[in-house]
Amino acid sequence: MPAPMPDPLPLQDAIADAISTATRGAGRVNILVAGKTGVGKSTLINAVFRGELARTGAGKPVTSTTQEFTRPGHPLTIIDTRGLEVADYEASRRELDALIRERAAAAEQERHIHIAWLCIQDSSHRVEDAEIALCNMLADAGIPVITVLTKARKNSPFADTARELLPRARQVVPVRALPERIDELDADLPPMGLDELIAATAQAIPEAQQRAYANALSTRNKQALEVKKKRAEIEVNIAAGLAASAAAAPIPFSDAFALVPIQVGMIAKIGITFGMELDTAAITTLVTSTLGASAATLIGRSVVSSLLKLIPGAGSAAGGTIAATTAATITKLLGNAYVAVLYDFCQRHPGKDIDTAMIAQALKQRVGFGRG
Repeated sequence: MPAPMPDPLPLQDAIADAISTATRGAGRVNILVAGKTGVGKSTLINAVFRGELARTGAGKPVTSTTQEFTRPGHPLTIIDTRGLEVADYEASRRELDALIRERAAAAEQERHIHIAWLCIQDSSHRVEDAEIALCNMLADAGIPVITVLTKARKNSPFADTARELLPRARQVVPVRALPERIDELDADLPPMGLDELIAATAQAIPEAQQRAYANALSTRNKQALEVKKKRAEIEVNIAAGLAASAAAAPIPFSDAFALVPIQVGMIAKIGITFGMELDTAAITTLVTSTLGASAATLIGRSVVSSLLKLIPGAGSAAGGTIAATTAATITKLLGNAYVAVLYDFCQRHPGKDIDTAMIAQALKQRVGFGRG
């Protein structure tokens, strides 16, 4: 006689807690974007990140020369520093120095400034003393600096000049955020350098901010999708390890629900990594649409048995126990399938919001949920 299924209420609570933990744990990444008026900072921000962040209205004033741009559900804060023009520089520098010190002193890492983009227009062919001083001030504060040459042309010789004059910048990246029309050549120059900037930023920000950074990126850019995939694969490996630990004392098949919170948390974290809004209701919809009709039966026997069929030699576990290696494999199969489905969706629909119904159907087809 099969063992009775456990009370669904504790399971529902565990699922809700896993989703809430994943949402709260996404973190926040803070990027300081500095440069003169007109260098194309807003265009750059909107080309790299999802949600047209720099076009949602005026940012929140922080100082007389600094604004913050953010929005609910988005784990990114842009700190836009103006006033690099010579006449305003001293006041701007003092205010920015105080802001950096205040943030650096915060106990929460989510308050720190994690990286700075110093934007200089490529066609200016000039690095101002104020820009050199600002780069050094940021580096002295331990903030990684990437010099972004905006509105750049391919193979611009100015990049070498910028590297020479700004040696404390981690990298100098020429970028053209939007296509540029060259009438005399009757040609359009495509965007360039965005993938390089995305990769350079990913290398420089702290590990604790990586999921927030991946979430904030727009899938319009190829490198953004690679950053998301790499981060999601890390989440899968972490969850597989947790599943193995949970099953170190073999789990009776009838109690396979013990893996549910781990797998739910993994699915939620992967969804966040690929760009879901940080909203518990939205993540809950994503999880329940993907894994089951209701929280009370989420995963349960049907999903576990479907995944067991994909593991050579593990089918007999349905009649006995689920060992650590099998639990880890089940979790990894589910996670990798989910990453593949989301990656494929984003490739096919660059820059678009995740379609939960489409994702759920694609995942069920991939792993065979509900097959006899």
